[in-house]
Amino acid sequence: MIRKIHHVAYRCRDAKETVEWYGKYLKMNFILAIAEDEVPSTKEPDPYMHIFLDAGGGNVLAFFELPTKPPMDRDRNTPAWTQHLALEVGSMEEMMEAKARLEADGIEVVGPTDHTLFKSIYFFDPSGHRLELACNTATPKMNKMLDEVKWDMLNEWAKTKKAPKHAAWMHDGSYQD
Repeated sequence: MIRKIHHVAYRCRDAKETVEWYGKYLKMNFILAIAEDEVPSTKEPDPYMHIFLDAGGGNVLAFFELPTKPPMDRDRNTPAWTQHLALEVGSMEEMMEAKARLEADGIEVVGPTDHTLFKSIYFFDPSGHRLELACNTATPKMNKMLDEVKWDMLNEWAKTKKAPKHAAWMHDGSYQD
């Protein structure tokens, strides 16, 4: 049984820039650096810098800088909004403070977007990774209602590939607590 995610790793274009950016805008502390000339798992000769950031609550976000590889790119067959890392903040105030820090330095921020269960903002880091800061707003009743229909929704989707309407209340304004 999985206990938790040990770390999530992405590629970055510049390790130092990444550490400084995540510290400045998301207040993540730099906790570890590992540098090798050979990949431990494959024994492939390939120098890299592997950095680790404290994402709070025992969560770790890591990056690899790979100076000998071609420049980074993204999956061109997947829309830019799809692949992202969502990070939870404790309040709307914290989320809006982060938005202000980002926008003050000219970083484009989308949102806040109201997802009924949470509100969030979206932006890109210097390496092009899409990030989301989310603040939970769901009530216990909302969570219960969604839990009760999750399998029905998934099974219908698997058959039809059309959005099931079991939780239409999330977007149509009909929810009553």
